[in-house]
Amino acid sequence: MTRTFFNEQAGLWDEAVAEKDTSKLERMVNRLKIKPGDTILDVGTGTGTLLPYLLNRVGTGGEIVALDVAEKMLAKAKSKKFTGHVDFLCADVMAIPVASGVCDAVICYSSLPHFGNKSKAMTEMNRVLKAGGWAFVCHTSGRKHINRIHQQIPVVQNDLLPDAIEMVTLFSKAGFADIQVEDGSENYFACARKPA
Repeated sequence: MTRTFFNEQAGLWDEAVAEKDTSKLERMVNRLKIKPGDTILDVGTGTGTLLPYLLNRVGTGGEIVALDVAEKMLAKAKSKKFTGHVDFLCADVMAIPVASGVCDAVICYSSLPHFGNKSKAMTEMNRVLKAGGWAFVCHTSGRKHINRIHQQIPVVQNDLLPDAIEMVTLFSKAGFADIQVEDGSENYFACARKPA
């Protein structure tokens, strides 16, 4: 159901929904522990809103794997012809077709609420990370605002962003450490490290 919804929204997503405040996106990406040359998995990449910012951070020696379950959203991202190494992958986060221990970071920007099984998704995100790698769950709006919007749309009304306690539990059960969650009115930022 979620895949169908996002495929239907792909044509208008950038104009109607995607974050347009570039300063918010830049500030958020600057908080991510990304270095030049890193391999990054962008889970739920959608139309690629975050890709130019991630590519800027990893540089010419880095690689981004842009994953999304909705093929029309992914096609829209592909059509933007980003400069840099981006591999587009149409797949479900609950079964990521990426080898274990290859990613330096996993970014989950504005997509976690839509995962049917958040626990399984977090376990998969942990699996693909290198030891010491980081997972990030981030939004450029606060949790209450996001959840209020989702609750008004029947097909995604139960797709809610977890509160801090639930987010810590999700990370912990998936085997993460050094968990931090900031649930503010202007943004949501959670991160955790795969133990070395």
